[in-house]
Amino acid sequence: MKEPPETMEKPYRVLCLDGGGMRGIYTAAFLDRLLNQYSRIRGEEQLDLGGGFDLIAGTSTGAIIACAAAIGRPMSDLVKLYWDCGDKIFPERITESRSKLLARITKGGNIVRAGDMALRKALVKELGDITMLDVFNKRGISLSVPSVDMSTHRAWVFKKTKTSGVRDDNYKLVDVCLASSAAPIYRSLAAIKNPDSKHEQFKVFADGGLWANNPVMVGMLDALLNADEGQPIEIFSLGTCSRPEGEEIPPTEVHRSMLQWKLGADVAPLSITAQEFAFDNMARMFANVLSKCGKEVRHIRFPQQKIPASKLEYLGLDDSRPEAMNALLSQASIDADMVKSACDDPRNQQGQLIHTLMMSLPTMPDAGIPKEFFK
Repeated sequence: MKEPPETMEKPYRVLCLDGGGMRGIYTAAFLDRLLNQYSRIRGEEQLDLGGGFDLIAGTSTGAIIACAAAIGRPMSDLVKLYWDCGDKIFPERITESRSKLLARITKGGNIVRAGDMALRKALVKELGDITMLDVFNKRGISLSVPSVDMSTHRAWVFKKTKTSGVRDDNYKLVDVCLASSAAPIYRSLAAIKNPDSKHEQFKVFADGGLWANNPVMVGMLDALLNADEGQPIEIFSLGTCSRPEGEEIPPTEVHRSMLQWKLGADVAPLSITAQEFAFDNMARMFANVLSKCGKEVRHIRFPQQKIPASKLEYLGLDDSRPEAMNALLSQASIDADMVKSACDDPRNQQGQLIHTLMMSLPTMPDAGIPKEFFK
């Protein structure tokens, strides 16, 4: 396959990872399979996904994968995290059963409290006490992680780039992930201690998926602010096996109760799907406009395969059943193989961009970059 000439300017590369709760196991497994195929093609033990990007943006479950990639963790470790800890992070599904929904009203606080403890424990094991500044200084990777500041109900992006200042430097990746993934109804809000305060000052955050579940516009803006003048920008955006949505609703059935909305739980998938479509299309249009104005920006959204009907019942944001995770792992493998086929097609422009990215990724030890590297 034809590679770009070495004289071409290296693009400013951005990785954007959507939120989606337990569907994060799909994202991690998809990346793991694609990376594994290319590591074998290149004769390497393992490829360093995060090391191939200048900026990584991730929301909610995507923030967890983003931060892990940024510190050089193997994607297989993330698959294991979801598999081992998913039923502890989401110990009880929000189901269609009216009796269980009503029971959730009384015991929901205990359920999300247990899930919060389980997620923190899993994140500490995977990310240690590494901070945003550690990643930037040691790896040269910028991070942008959307959340919501509950004290103002405004968007907040945990950010460390060369233009972002020092506000978020000392936040630990664990706390950033907890803040970005604090999905109302499904999980606890995140009370995060201000790392620069001499007092016990906390801020409370909610899930970044409330406004940027697909963080591609966040990633594009930060790329425009941080790429060198004249440097082309490539944005690789990855979803979480989103289900084909839509309802035919008769006018007589628009008066839904809270129970029919599953106490609000059905609003989250609706928001995720609407945002994914909207931001993906906005990013594509902005990239076209910017390129016409002389700033070369390319947006690659992958994979784009349709989900078979047999998998639809396993796409709940809090579905941690083994059969659901197995279904997502199976779909990730299928989709990764389809993307690899696109990479092998010299006529497929997006496939060629993904191929070039994969062939240029740095290598890393089989066990990943040790956390001690950041000390």
